[in-house]
Amino acid sequence: MTQETLFSKIIRKELPSDIVYQDDLVTAFRDIQPRASTHILIVPNKVIPTSNDVCPDDELTLGRMITVASKLATAEGIATDGYRLIINCGDHGHQEVLHLHMHLIGGRDLGQMVPPPYPN
Repeated sequence: MTQETLFSKIIRKELPSDIVYQDDLVTAFRDIQPRASTHILIVPNKVIPTSNDVCPDDELTLGRMITVASKLATAEGIATDGYRLIINCGDHGHQEVLHLHMHLIGGRDLGQMVPPPYPN
């Protein structure tokens, strides 16, 4: 049985949040600790703990996450200058909630994704 998550409660509107998009597959809401002027989380309505738990049946949902991100980036006015989509996985990826989610972040120069190359 899949565990209940904080995001599950937001999807069902049992917890307050600023939902900016919702359909039968995904829900998108503003992050409560934004890292830029636009910081939206896009989550599948079905609990998928990490990207390691994705199965072929989830492909439509994952595709929807990307298309929703694109639509929201346009609506937020950040599509032209660019934005970042991030999915963290596991401890080293700093995943904080075990419910797959994508961060849509933009509205400023976000700098390099990771530090310079790791020394050999």
